[in-house]
Amino acid sequence: MNQEILRTQHPSTEQTFSVLLSLTRRGARLLTVAHLGAWGLSSEAAAQIVGELAANASVHGRVQGRDFQLSLAVSGQRLRIEVTDTRGDSVPPGPAAVKAPEDDHAENGRGLLIVEALADHWGVVPGPVPRKTVWAEIDLVR
Repeated sequence: MNQEILRTQHPSTEQTFSVLLSLTRRGARLLTVAHLGAWGLSSEAAAQIVGELAANASVHGRVQGRDFQLSLAVSGQRLRIEVTDTRGDSVPPGPAAVKAPEDDHAENGRGLLIVEALADHWGVVPGPVPRKTVWAEIDLVR
């Protein structure tokens, strides 16, 4: 007698993507939208966060001849975004320490405020030398 065993397989909720990019905010945003769309996830807040972190990497983390790394990872019900650059000596303020520019008409200085507003959690991880990683997490179920 043959006995058949049926197993229900649950689709994996683990997805990862990582790429080295030349210092362009637009390219990072477009890749984020494309990958999250392929994974069936909303990308509006994530694309905005990636754009701000990529802009910071290109302005404050730039070392000539070196790129920054964009990583996206879905684990369970959380999306983690990481942007790693090669200026570990230029570390931004962490969560709750970011302040708005004093000049209301300043064109810069609001990127991490936007990240703080859109992300459920975010932070900065130093190293390994000469790098630093700024990360943000978004809960996918609200």
